[in-house]
Amino acid sequence: MLALVDDKQRNLVLEHLADAILANQQMLLDANKRDLEQMESQDPLYDRLLLTPDRLQGIASDMRHVASLPSPLGIVTKERTLENGLYLRRVSVPFGVIGVIYEARPNVSFDVFSLCFKSGNACILKGSHNAQHSNEAIVALIHQILEAEGLPTDVVMLMPPTHGATAELLNAIGYVDLCIPRGGRKLIDFVRDNARVPVIETGAGVVHAYFDKDGDLEKGRRIINNAKTRRVSVCNALDCLLVHRDRAEDIPALLAPMEGRVEIITDEAAMGTEWMDYKLSLKVVDSLDEALAHIACYGSGHSECIITENKEAAVRFQREVDAACVYVNAPTSFTDGAQFGMGAEIGISTQKLGPRGPMALEEMTTYKWLINGNGQVRK
Repeated sequence: MLALVDDKQRNLVLEHLADAILANQQMLLDANKRDLEQMESQDPLYDRLLLTPDRLQGIASDMRHVASLPSPLGIVTKERTLENGLYLRRVSVPFGVIGVIYEARPNVSFDVFSLCFKSGNACILKGSHNAQHSNEAIVALIHQILEAEGLPTDVVMLMPPTHGATAELLNAIGYVDLCIPRGGRKLIDFVRDNARVPVIETGAGVVHAYFDKDGDLEKGRRIINNAKTRRVSVCNALDCLLVHRDRAEDIPALLAPMEGRVEIITDEAAMGTEWMDYKLSLKVVDSLDEALAHIACYGSGHSECIITENKEAAVRFQREVDAACVYVNAPTSFTDGAQFGMGAEIGISTQKLGPRGPMALEEMTTYKWLINGNGQVRK
């Protein structure tokens, strides 16, 4: 049924859902409040769980952006005619059914639905118990819009927030075409180690910024502060600052915008930690070589940044750092599907096989070969 829905109707559904988010704002906030009441406000996940009028406005805006984008389906990515006259085309198609397992981030429920629906995929949502009331309200609202458009509600399904449901999803061979975990390292490792269905890893980010000997101090202050403090609980937040020894005297100035808010940790044992909190590892390095070696050892392949006015150092950093997103003189906080002009994202893929970086509409498709002949047979 979903494959028969044309792009115009898909876009209409998303536009109506964006309207419904704003019209039902209080209902969504009330459900979210019930979840928030069960979590300590000091918990790093609290900010991820929190919905606000501004965040709902942003979610609705992202959904409209997704609706405005070209369909990712039916795109011919390769074509050729063989010597024997066979005409070959490689055409983008949906995966089918995508399962997403995620932690306390109710906005993910909207993002996943919008991207999956626009790309012709059904989706199974497996959120955490922390966000259950929020997710139930969100899926009920989506179902309401689907019913109003005469579409089946089972194109999106919310599973119970139990370990048993997770096990069912990871073992749903023949029913689920792809599973995407979105959360911390513990969740991602569990899904990868236990899934019998295909998995794309997303989410965990041990993120570094390297302030080079030729770094601009004012740029560095702004970039480091934004990367660390914009939202500490998200996967693109800065975890470790590396500073060239020649610029060690500038460390107080670099950290000044965060003074009193961010705890600085220099313990070697803390390197490689994804903080998701107002904490930042700090290490002084002797060279670009040492910075690259440190990132290679402790990075998670998510997002890395260099602050430098030296073009050779910038080029080398981007060439040698093995990560999905590598920045020069810009904060890692930009690693986001909406910021990249993709409308929204399902997650940030940190693996090399298949999609890498923000996963949006194009990344929600696979392809098939279409071959047209005229009676040819193989010798």
